[in-house]
Formats: sequence, structure tokens, C-alpha cells
Amino acid sequence: MAARPWVIPQEVRDYSGYKEVKDRTDVQLKTDITKAESYVIRYTKRKFDGVDQEGAPEKLPEDVKTAVILLAEMYAYNAAIRQVRVKSETFDDYSYTVDTSMLDVDSLGINSLLDDYVGTAARGNVLFRMRKL
Repeated sequence: MAARPWVIPQEVRDYSGYKEVKDRTDVQLKTDITKAESYVIRYTKRKFDGVDQEGAPEKLPEDVKTAVILLAEMYAYNAAIRQVRVKSETFDDYSYTVDTSMLDVDSLGINSLLDDYVGTAARGNVLFRMRKL
């Protein structure tokens, strides 16, 4: 079984270029990682807890791990900037407003990383009955 968490907070910090993400505590990043893992499980409909052909626990594919890191970074960044959503300043007769936009899942492009793993898990037994009309 690919033991959860699949990613540790330091891996998210090492990858991220955002100061807001690097400044988050381990507890906060663990929550972001848990949310990212839940998204991947829901998207792929797999828990990555099976066994391979040799009977050994299934290893987490590198594509899935990368997707979790990207998602965890997005969740961390969005949580950090939520408080400073709009900033306005005025100088004499000039003013401007900055809207710090939040990242969304579609902008990450993780579909290409996860699409190979969607729906490949065993779904259990299906009973299919047919009758003559």
C-alpha cells in the first residue's frame, strides 16, 4: 500500500516558489497535502493501495506524487492569500487596485498527470441478469 501521506511538507516547500507556501507550518501543509490526496483519490477513483504483479504493495506512481505536490502547493497558496484578496492605493490623482487572484485546479494542468490512472481500480463483482423479452 502506498502509505499516506504520500508527500511530506518539506517536499512541498522545496518545490514551491511562493514565499507564502514556504512560510506555512508543517501542520498547515499536512492539511493541504491531505486535501490534495483526497482530490487525487476522488479524481482517479483509486486509493493506490493495491498490490503489483509480484504481490508487493503498489508503489505510488511519480506522476501521482507530482500531482499531489502541485495541488498541495495550490491549496497552501490559496489559503495564505485569502486574507489579502484586494489591495488599493491612492497617490495624489492616481490610484490602482490589485486583485491577487487565487489558483484553481484547472490552471495546474494535472489532468495529463492523472488521466492514465483514472478508473483502473477493480470495482468489485457485478451481477448482470438478462431475460428474454
